[in-house]
Amino acid sequence: MSLPLLFGPYGYDAVDTIDRFATYGANALWFHGFNPSGFEACRKHRIAACVEFKTFRADFDTRPELIPIGVDGRPIRYGRLVQGVCLSQHAFLEEVREELILGIRTFQPVGIWLDYLTYAGWFETPKPDLQEGCFCPDCIADFCQATGLDATTPEQILRNAANRWTRHKCERVARLATEYAELIRTHLPECIVGAYMCPWTPDEFDGALRRIFAQDYTLLAPAIDVFTPLIYAKKSGRPAAWGRDFLDQMPRFIPQDRRVQLILDAMDYPDSLLAAADARNPSWGIQIFGGAQVFADPQHAQVFRSAAEHIRQRAAEIAESGPSFR
Repeated sequence: MSLPLLFGPYGYDAVDTIDRFATYGANALWFHGFNPSGFEACRKHRIAACVEFKTFRADFDTRPELIPIGVDGRPIRYGRLVQGVCLSQHAFLEEVREELILGIRTFQPVGIWLDYLTYAGWFETPKPDLQEGCFCPDCIADFCQATGLDATTPEQILRNAANRWTRHKCERVARLATEYAELIRTHLPECIVGAYMCPWTPDEFDGALRRIFAQDYTLLAPAIDVFTPLIYAKKSGRPAAWGRDFLDQMPRFIPQDRRVQLILDAMDYPDSLLAAADARNPSWGIQIFGGAQVFADPQHAQVFRSAAEHIRQRAAEIAESGPSFR
């Protein structure tokens, strides 16, 4: 399947300026869930409709059974923005599956980006609260069955089989990603399957990308066409060039045949976009979180257009030179 470069804002509120997208180099809109109004607006203006589909996230205050268990045997600490649920909660996973099936049978999105495809935590902060999980009895039993190891407590697992535990968590997430991708491709063969990712490299925070969030690019690659790291610089206490730096480093840890498309935060605009546009390895298009405000301002929108043109040109140059463009 040939994958087009997609540029545009994330957020349904950007639909108010959708008639300006084409003028300023945007050809896509990302919005939460299977929003009928979003699809209709995109159809009317010939804009690619892309869905952000929630996977492992829920309101823990109303669904306490989904809270992962920490090393101390108690539910993990969590705040308003926590993502990741206990993956032994099969009733919840079935709810996710049914919601996805209903959406792909009803609508025809150009792409579906799987969100919160991760174990529990939150990374949009300079000082993340990183907690090991999930150590409920069912998750421990699943680990023992899968690995043939005999363990009953978090302490035993982390002391004697920490690497196996990390690998097991990554495999659980990857298996579910594969299940969702197969559902999408069965019903919508041309639909792009994306995934929003923790934006850390594999060695940051003592390997927390895999160790805490259980996101392994190699294991996820068969399911995912486009990886989209959440490059929210100010929120994460990072410089505006963070996205460019990520793109320059990605050949170290992302399979060569997968695309990488940044999502940048409007809070960091336009500096993060301008930096990303100059990356040696170009982003496969761009998303702007909170991008409605960008297209509401003609000057900001013109900057977006120029950056998109530069990225497209760079992509074409790489394609002509031979190597596969990410």
